[in-house]
Amino acid sequence: MQELAKQALLSMISHIIFIIITWQVIQSVRLDSIFKKDRTFEAKLLIIFVTITIGTTVSKFVLDFLNWTNQITFLF
Repeated sequence: MQELAKQALLSMISHIIFIIITWQVIQSVRLDSIFKKDRTFEAKLLIIFVTITIGTTVSKFVLDFLNWTNQITFLF
């Protein structure tokens, strides 16, 4: 049970870290020209959704990769 809690905490921390990293990267890209002038709220909301999507996807990949490297020891 304690191992499950550790894994959950690691997953939450990983997701948050990768979402923050993705947010920083997206902020460095000029996206103003893509959106209409009167749609700033929708543009910010879209950027937040894209940030969460990319951040969690990268985090899941990293966590899966770590899990796979732990499981590969059972191959031999």
